[in-house]
Amino acid sequence: MRILGIDPGLRITGYACLEVTPGAALPRVVEAGVFRIDTRATLEIRLNSLHEDLDSTLEDLKPDFVAVETLFSHYRRARTAILMAHARGVVLVACAKRGLSVSDFVATEVKKAVTGNGHADKDQVQEAVTHQLGLKERPSPYDVSDAMAIALCAARRSETIRTSDYSEAV
Repeated sequence: MRILGIDPGLRITGYACLEVTPGAALPRVVEAGVFRIDTRATLEIRLNSLHEDLDSTLEDLKPDFVAVETLFSHYRRARTAILMAHARGVVLVACAKRGLSVSDFVATEVKKAVTGNGHADKDQVQEAVTHQLGLKERPSPYDVSDAMAIALCAARRSETIRTSDYSEAV
């Protein structure tokens, strides 16, 4: 099963596709990276750019399932939340057009799944995914490690994959 984890953003959107095989010691990273969006462009151009990049990636990677971080923002940053919701909406539409199932994960759930601490910082998440995916070096930027963590969380929560398959990796 291929799971695509997405950390949506309007400047940088991280993505990571993991191949998850029941009984395997570790999921395999198929591809991971970021979509960099020109912040000087208008909102509609930025959203279209994200859609085109994501659609092309969905076509190339052919995930079975997509996991995306749930939007959260402090009420003092309502404008930021609204802008981020646009990016998240693009992700949801692109997946719906391809008939892909999408699950939402709250940041604290993702952090707890990969580090054991729902309030872990970005460095702790980065270190955890490096270890749990058997990577030689830390994925960078944080948007990539966050997307990997989202995909790992989805793999562990999936009904078709037993959590015990990954107990040694944690």
